[in-house]
Amino acid sequence: MACTSGFLGGIAGNPADVLNVRMQSDAALPPHQRRNYKHAIDGLIRMTRSEGPASLFRGVWPNSTRAVLMTASQLASYDTFKRICIDKAGMKDNLATHFTASFLAGFVATTVCSPVDVIKTRVMSASPAESQGQSILGLLRDIYRKEGLAWAFRGWVPSFIRLGPHTIATFLFLEEHKKLYRKITSA
Repeated sequence: MACTSGFLGGIAGNPADVLNVRMQSDAALPPHQRRNYKHAIDGLIRMTRSEGPASLFRGVWPNSTRAVLMTASQLASYDTFKRICIDKAGMKDNLATHFTASFLAGFVATTVCSPVDVIKTRVMSASPAESQGQSILGLLRDIYRKEGLAWAFRGWVPSFIRLGPHTIATFLFLEEHKKLYRKITSA
């Protein structure tokens, strides 16, 4: 279920993700290559008009793959780390355990997703001329030739700064929700 929901979420969120990547990387482009979207709606309209509706789904496969990997790695590693904290480290099933397990799950998810994040960002930020006819394997080959294996973890720290707190909040709220649900249903 985690993989399916991640995959569907990756597809549904792809237009916003493409726009986000483009708007963030716009300032780094030479002035003549900048897109200069006024706001998100302007960006979506201009992308659709100038590049066609398919531009909204540029990078959908790496994006959906990333969403599958993130969701599955978060859920599986959280449960594993929670069990280790309780069974091996002698921690109680409490807030400290949930925080520790979710922090570690965020670390795992960030690491698992990092290579796909790099690919996704490069595919989404490429101009139509740059991406014309280049496969993902071709992109990987070019990145590896220029950057070696370090490419796979480029941007890891900012990704963790974003995904770590998100993962912690998600699992802390989940555990509190489960506790409240059990209290309500057992009453």
